[in-house]
Amino acid sequence: FPNVAFTKSEEQNLASLLLHCAQLSNGIQQIQCIKQIMPLVKKMDQNSACDPMVKACLDILGEIYFSLGMKNPLKKVLASSLNGLSEQFMTEAVQSFVCCLREELKTTDIYLYRKVLDNLASCMEDFSLGMMTWSVLSLVLTCSVFLQFLQKSLLDIQEENRKNSGNCIVQTQLMHDLLVAIKVSMMLVQKLQENIQGNLWKNPDSLIWQSMCSLLKSSTNFLMDETLLQTVQTTSGLAFILFTKAMYGPPEELPSLVSVFLLLRNFDCIPAWFVSNCGILCTEELSDSVLLFLCHGALAMLEWKKGSMGENGEKLLLDIASVLLSLSSELKESSMATSLSRILAIWTNSALDALVSCSPNLKISLNGNSDIIGKLLGYVYTHWEHPLDAVRHQTKLIFKNLLQIHRTTITGSDEKSDLFFAGLTKSLLSLEWHVKGKYASLGCLVECLGTENILQLDRTIPVQILDVMNDQSLAPYASDLLETMFVNHKVHFTSSFQERTWIDQWHDTWVSPLLLILCEGNHDQTTYVIDYYLPKLLKCSPDSLSYMIKILQASADANLGSRSTRGALGALMACLRTARAHGHLELSNIMSSGLVSSECVKQGLVHQHNQVCIDALGLLCETHRSTEIVSMEEMQLIQFSITYNLNSQSPSVRQQMCSLLRKLFCRIQESSQVLYKLEQNKTKQELLEDSTKWDPVGILQQYKVFMSSVCDRLFEALFPGSSHATRFSTLTILGSIAEIFSVQKGQTQVFQLTQEINSTRVQTLIQCFASTFEEVKVLAFELLIKLRDVAFNLQDSENLELLFQAAMDLSTSTKPYDCVTASYLLNFLVHHEELQRICLGKWVEHNFQIDEDQSTSTVEKNTLAVIKLLLANVEEEIFQAKKSLLQAAASFPMYGRVHCITGALQQLPLNNLTLITEWKQMVARLILMSYKLSGVVSPVVQSSSPEGLIPMESDSETADRLQMILHEIQPKDTNDYFIQAKILKEYCKVEPEKLVDHKPTENICTEIRGKERQTCDVTAQMVLVCCWRSMKEISLLLGTLCKLLPSQAASESSDGLITVEQVNNIGDYFKHHLLQSRHRGAFELAYAGFVQLTETLSRCNSESLRRMPEQWLCHVLGEIKSCDPSSKLCTTRRSAGIPFYIQALLASEPKKGKADLLKMTMKELISLAAPLNESSSIIPQVHALNILRALFRDTRLGENIMPYVADGVQAAILGFMSPVWAVRNSSTLLFSALITRIFGVKRGKDENSKKNRMTGREFFSRFPSLYPFLLKELEIVANALDSETEELKLHPSLFLLLLILGKLYPSPMDGTYSALSMAPFVPFIIRCGHSPVYRSRDMSGRALVPFVMVNEVPQTVLSLLKGLPDCTSPCIRQNAIHGTLLQVFHLLQSYLESKQHINSDFQEGLSDIVTYKTLDICILYSSAVPGLTQYLQSITKLVISVLSVTAGLGIQSSSSPFAEKIAKPSLSVVSLLHCEFHEVRLLVLEAVLLWLKQINSKQITEKERGVLCLLADLEDTLLTIALKEKNLQNNCFLIHSLFCFLSTEIRSIALKFASKLVISEEVLKKWVQLIVCSCGDEQQTEMLLSAAEVLKSITSFFLINEKLILGLSDTLAMWKCVVLLLQNEDLVVRDAAAEVIQMAQSRSNSCKPCYEFAFRIVNAPMALDLAFGILCELLQLWGEIRAGIPILLEWLLGDNDHFLITVVLVLVKEEDDYLFDKGEVNFWAEKLTNVKQLSKHLLQLISMTHLTSADQVELHQLSRTVLEQAQLVAHLLKMLPPTPEFSKTVEFTRLAIQNERISICLKILHLLKSDDICKNKNLEK
Repeated sequence: FPNVAFTKSEEQNLASLLLHCAQLSNGIQQIQCIKQIMPLVKKMDQNSACDPMVKACLDILGEIYFSLGMKNPLKKVLASSLNGLSEQFMTEAVQSFVCCLREELKTTDIYLYRKVLDNLASCMEDFSLGMMTWSVLSLVLTCSVFLQFLQKSLLDIQEENRKNSGNCIVQTQLMHDLLVAIKVSMMLVQKLQENIQGNLWKNPDSLIWQSMCSLLKSSTNFLMDETLLQTVQTTSGLAFILFTKAMYGPPEELPSLVSVFLLLRNFDCIPAWFVSNCGILCTEELSDSVLLFLCHGALAMLEWKKGSMGENGEKLLLDIASVLLSLSSELKESSMATSLSRILAIWTNSALDALVSCSPNLKISLNGNSDIIGKLLGYVYTHWEHPLDAVRHQTKLIFKNLLQIHRTTITGSDEKSDLFFAGLTKSLLSLEWHVKGKYASLGCLVECLGTENILQLDRTIPVQILDVMNDQSLAPYASDLLETMFVNHKVHFTSSFQERTWIDQWHDTWVSPLLLILCEGNHDQTTYVIDYYLPKLLKCSPDSLSYMIKILQASADANLGSRSTRGALGALMACLRTARAHGHLELSNIMSSGLVSSECVKQGLVHQHNQVCIDALGLLCETHRSTEIVSMEEMQLIQFSITYNLNSQSPSVRQQMCSLLRKLFCRIQESSQVLYKLEQNKTKQELLEDSTKWDPVGILQQYKVFMSSVCDRLFEALFPGSSHATRFSTLTILGSIAEIFSVQKGQTQVFQLTQEINSTRVQTLIQCFASTFEEVKVLAFELLIKLRDVAFNLQDSENLELLFQAAMDLSTSTKPYDCVTASYLLNFLVHHEELQRICLGKWVEHNFQIDEDQSTSTVEKNTLAVIKLLLANVEEEIFQAKKSLLQAAASFPMYGRVHCITGALQQLPLNNLTLITEWKQMVARLILMSYKLSGVVSPVVQSSSPEGLIPMESDSETADRLQMILHEIQPKDTNDYFIQAKILKEYCKVEPEKLVDHKPTENICTEIRGKERQTCDVTAQMVLVCCWRSMKEISLLLGTLCKLLPSQAASESSDGLITVEQVNNIGDYFKHHLLQSRHRGAFELAYAGFVQLTETLSRCNSESLRRMPEQWLCHVLGEIKSCDPSSKLCTTRRSAGIPFYIQALLASEPKKGKADLLKMTMKELISLAAPLNESSSIIPQVHALNILRALFRDTRLGENIMPYVADGVQAAILGFMSPVWAVRNSSTLLFSALITRIFGVKRGKDENSKKNRMTGREFFSRFPSLYPFLLKELEIVANALDSETEELKLHPSLFLLLLILGKLYPSPMDGTYSALSMAPFVPFIIRCGHSPVYRSRDMSGRALVPFVMVNEVPQTVLSLLKGLPDCTSPCIRQNAIHGTLLQVFHLLQSYLESKQHINSDFQEGLSDIVTYKTLDICILYSSAVPGLTQYLQSITKLVISVLSVTAGLGIQSSSSPFAEKIAKPSLSVVSLLHCEFHEVRLLVLEAVLLWLKQINSKQITEKERGVLCLLADLEDTLLTIALKEKNLQNNCFLIHSLFCFLSTEIRSIALKFASKLVISEEVLKKWVQLIVCSCGDEQQTEMLLSAAEVLKSITSFFLINEKLILGLSDTLAMWKCVVLLLQNEDLVVRDAAAEVIQMAQSRSNSCKPCYEFAFRIVNAPMALDLAFGILCELLQLWGEIRAGIPILLEWLLGDNDHFLITVVLVLVKEEDDYLFDKGEVNFWAEKLTNVKQLSKHLLQLISMTHLTSADQVELHQLSRTVLEQAQLVAHLLKMLPPTPEFSKTVEFTRLAIQNERISICLKILHLLKSDDICKNKNLEK
């Protein structure tokens, strides 16, 4: 090759690289190879362009390019590289690509079309070589060739899809291929249009025209084919419009053609060629979905800019809007609703484009006040709270675009004075803040009009929004709106003012309300404000942080907060934490500057408010840079925090703490890597910013010491008796340390947890398996697995054998939680390489040994051996249980073994096992065992009365009596097992002749058959627990085994560990037990296993397997419909497992499909749920109602279930009228589920909260079919109420109808453009208000509100009131009057809440009727009249509402007749307070208290100061009433109200009353005893709180007084009460007791603080430590050290009675009959924490003690007692069985605690006896 410009070596190198690249299978290696090839190609000069070597190279590259998939990264790398070729090589490359592409077009294999289409698409995209190839090929081949190929591919794929009908996987693949083909055809047509003259497109004789006709016809067929995926139909709609646009006549006539299809349906003027290709569109009725897709195509494919389509285009735009709006009321299916909202948003964008250059008529038609914009706003109001996020997002875009459309139509006008914007703003602001759509809409308005213009209407808007943020569901919306507002406000100020004089006003508006809430707000509100609002505010204005710190720091000392509020200190911690986490401050800077002290942070770390502690910890742990150095001060504060915060009862606090510490450890790890690099590169100081400040070696050493000390503290926290909370926190943190500081290749770690592990600590972690909380077991197991190599090295063979023995014993324990412990022990032990040699040798026969195979993992071999052992045991136990299930339940319940087997299987990589043969055999045995065990226990759970069916006595006399009972309660499905009552014998011997067939397992279960069984009582609970838990474990085991089925399994055979036949049998098993089990525990867990099976089947390629769920579903639905008398389907217990069975089958359906199974099922169930008169239809109806309830409650079905809600509501309401109780009961349950599905999960206790409601407009828009149904039913109900008499006639559905209508509420946005008028409901609801039932009248009042338009409320109220009878009326119906008053009250309440302007006519009419008419009615009644109280309550509520609103209007300065009448004494607050009915007084007092709180908290505006006139001269009246009031509830409100007045006189009276308390010495002793008795754990919370309050009140007088007023013994008894309360399980009690310590800290001047500064508000753990410190200081102050130390030593030693109980428990050795004994009652208190803290302070105290000989005698006696206890404890510990921490957990823990107590006492006593105590410098150690 003389002309080649590169050397021979380079040429060979290029060839070898190409060959190597073609042979590689690894994509990353291929990419690297290509990157080596391309530089060699580019080195060639121009003369080498024709070289064969070059051509070969480019040919190979072309072949590689076209062989790759569309998403292959190598394809993109090749495209990028080839784009960089020089011009001389580009021609050769194009030729190579042309050849490749020409070959591609010859493809005939349907399943290879996708590859060709992808390659065509890649050439048409932004790829210069591909475009050149495309251009050349277009010239070589005619365009029709491409079009013909595409048309052929479309037709072939369509036909193949038809042939594979029912094969979901193949059809899904073909659908996506079809979608790509349509998209490529559209791309092709668009490219060809750019290069080909129009004549070819319009010429009917050209091949292009014929090909285009075929494409047009195909796209039309696809558009009309409802069986295709929605995405295919949508794209076909786009293609249809695009192809039509390319072929149809002048552009200005195209809109008319589209309008014909959308609205006119007049096809006379359509060309014949179009009809021949698209005739289906002309002849068939277009479905709603097709209309939607056509609208989408028109909007996306037509040119709306520049007015190119003229007036026809503008008309089409408006026509499309009309069609879309009409479709919005029809399309309710979730995917279609989403598409519609997206297309409406596209329409608004198109409208904006069209308005750029349009006619004046279009501007008028699109003005904000026009009809079409009004309807679009109606759509927004209806859908802005739609359950689908996508719909809500599109709704926001629509609203935003509508504002822009109106702005465009009024260009040149003043937007601020525009009536449309003004009305819209007013309407939005009048909405309540619980409406989520309000926030996004207001945000759009703010962007349009500006924040300042909005605030001018109401300056309290920021405060109102912040008040809403106590609801997590609203907090994100509120914070987004606030961000929009304050950012816009800041931009406005910066553009309007040159200097920063505006910053104070900005702070007053946005920062000051925030600080107030952070200090005083409730927990939820402050949390959400900090999470959502504060970061955004700091991001907008970082400089505001200094303002916040300055304000909060100034008030932090005075406002430390409490257990319910953060205070200024908590607010400061939150602000600092957020600022540091987002990079707005450096902690070291603010601490060094003295702005925040370490004492302040320390106070925050032990604050009584949990979240303040977390924020203080977050301040230390969270940083913006993950490599920031952790300072020594931070480490010390972290250690301090860990000491007092591990034992938190709140799960969220524990999780936050562990998460923050994890961040700190990550920071230590990452910064240590930087320090290591810095140390290795000392010359490159730039690697670390400000590196001269740091000593890398010193910091790394500090890190190591800190982490070691943290681990020491954490392992110390795992002491005997430590609480669940402490263990959870400790194990989580240790797990994080083990994970973060794991040794990685090529990396040096500053710390390794394995270096801190010893045998004691390993044993401590293993003992955590004995915890009754499974999450502790999980954490301990995960940590031990991470440390398994070290852990096993530190355990000897004997200990491992004992652990294995314990696991086997626990696996057959009667305690349900013991088998969980056994499972974790076994799963840990199987990781030991020598397990089989050490443990399994004595358990397993020789033929059980697994052949050594080096390729098999240790875990797999050990797991197989353990499962074999467990299986052999459980098989023997099943054999025994067949003879006596009662004996099995009492002695060896089998579920524990099965649980351990399932747990072992779940730890294995089931898809990567090597011992295939052994596992196949094992799976077969496990399945067989499951069936056998099920056969033994299933009769119990399938009994119609599984609970309490078993005899509970063992004597023959009782058995005879039970024989008769058993026959009486014999279940209908006959269980032969229960024909005879069982008698337990003293010895349960196995008959030898029956064991002949069980020789292989003879030596395995000798522990079962060889043991003598003593007489035991078998309770019904034991048997039932044994049976249902066995069923549960069987189901979970079978579900786990089903996962072994490979996805490629064929129907006839399988290479997997489980066969198709076995899976079939398992499916039949689940079906049998789900449909026949009666016990909820059994069928709920069977459901869990069945779900695993259905999910496995849905992933299989085999069509027969995938169709199984569908076949099962059809079969069970058929069985339900048939109502076969022999059917065993359970009709009681809410159809038992049947709903679960159907749920599992429907859950297996692909999520992205058309949900055909769900549609079929719902159709069947809805038809069955409809009431029929035939008796044979009752049972199917009950089943259908119960199944529907389960499906509507299933969150996995999501929005797919919503289209059936309306039918479900109708079925429930109609079913409620059934004469059969079972139908009514199921209907009620279904109705409840539907209410939750429609209105959301109820979060609060307020039945009338608007959080779980929706507007009438939205409700009937989402469920339009309910409008006529509810109206018709309501009419029937109203007619059923007798209009003439008081006779009680109730329609069954009255309550349901009023309940659902009462869930609606009015909106200012309702009614303007609604097609469903609310007016027809009004007269019927009013008539329902005359019901004789009080509850019905009240509900009718609430239900009336949403059906009366806001502007019609005054007229309706006046009409209702004028309809009340006069005093002289001969016929006064009390119920009707009361119902009317209730309706008036609810209407007025809603009207006043909507902030509507009350005109003078309404005021005049209302005042006349309220002041006279209602009072006249009151005169009619005497106290003897029934219902008078309710009537007066309604009137009082009405009057209070009127007084409130008139006070808001400022009646004190008003001269209107209305104001004068309202101010009359007859209706004043004072007159109402003197009413003889205490219920009326209670309502008035509630209102007075509310007004007083508003005034005191300054929550009322200047306009609302009129409330003050209502309270004028009220103080004296309240005092007078308080003396006479006898009702306790009223007295409570009176006291609160009087307190709010803050009268000095009232407070002085209280002081005088308190001064009269004089206690004699004798009474004082009894009082102390009473306090002591009131502080035990067994007391009620109220009693404990009272005791804490008393102790707090006497702290300064008795507890810390310099004189021992009560004497030492009683004073110490009171202090012990404080200590007991500080260890109470109830957090409220602990916090109340902590306030005693706070009081002592603040009032004690004589005691020096235990720490370097005085803590002023602390949590219970810190308070406990402080309490002991204060007490020891007080003993010094009192001079009672020698007398006090023995008492404190007795505290250390503990309660002697409690110790004796432990001794008895160990000696008696009796098993209790309680299956679920949870041990200690107090789950928070930790006895050894108390002991350690007390001993710490005692050691300090005795260093200053000099004992006399008399003191030594007393101590000698105490020492002797302690030594005796030490000997007894040692003896008892030896008496416990091996591994007592598992077999005797409670006794072992108690003895271990007592042993630790004794050890500490002996140590202190030894020190006290020493002659040189004062000189001992190491006391604390």
